[in-house]
This record gives sequence, C-alpha cells and structure tokens, in this order.
Amino acid sequence: MSQRPFKVLGIQQIAIGGPDKTRLQKLWVEMLGLEVTGNFRSERENVDEDICAIGTGPFKVEVDLMQPLDADKKPAVHTTPLNHVGLWIDDLPAAVQWLGEQGVRFAPGGIRKGAAGFDICFIHPKGSDELPVGGEGVLIEMVQAPPEVVSAFARLAAG
Repeated sequence: MSQRPFKVLGIQQIAIGGPDKTRLQKLWVEMLGLEVTGNFRSERENVDEDICAIGTGPFKVEVDLMQPLDADKKPAVHTTPLNHVGLWIDDLPAAVQWLGEQGVRFAPGGIRKGAAGFDICFIHPKGSDELPVGGEGVLIEMVQAPPEVVSAFARLAAG
C-alpha cells in the first residue's frame, strides 16, 4: 500500500436521523443547548435538516438533525438513527483518488458541494465485489477542510 497523501484531521459532523426532527430538537437543542446555525432541504436527497453546532471556531462540530421529506422515498435518512459521520480531510481530491486505488467504494455523486458549503464525498456503507472496502454499515462523509481548519489542527498537533 502506498503512503497516504492526505490526513483525517478530526470530526466535522455527525448526522442523526428520525421520522420527525422536532423530537430530535427536544433533546439536542432544547435540553442539551446546541445552537441551530442553519437549515438544509433537498428533494434529491430526501432530507429536511437542522444544522446545529457544538464548540467554536475550527474545532466546531456540526450536528445535523434530519428527517425525510417523504418517509416512503430513498434515501431514507430516518431509518439509521446515526445516519453518517463526517470527517475533516486536508486534501479531499487526493484522498478520493488514493482511497479509490485501494478499493474503497464511494456512494454515487463524487465530490460535490455539501449542505454547509464545503466539498464532500461519501464512502459507501457497504463494499462490493469490485470495490470491497466500505464503511461496514456506516456512511462516512469526507469533508474538505478549509485552510483555517487545516492550520488549526496543524498547530494543535505541533503544540
């Protein structure tokens, strides 16, 4: 295996799905005190989500509270309560190329702009015969870290 040309810097987000996000808001926003920083709605992705935050600055972690627009359509964002984990990546294109060469299966869509405005790409939860490496049941979102996040993690690692 060749040397990895990228770094996973930290957790960028966790996404939690349910049939009704108001129930998720009760715990995460009202009781735990997370701040709702935005909303995202997509017919294509069958999702209505509140984007919340824990922490501040480059170490802020996004917590997405998601419900389907139509419970009978796919993707079914509510059927897996922990829908996906997002990881900050310092060089997303290099990561996607290298991981693909190692047999990682990606979800359809390739690198694209995500709900928070960063470039993203998903590792499929299941491998296939052709591409045997997947998330073993977990959807993993790789997120291109902006320069300030890359430098903050570099300072943390150096210090």
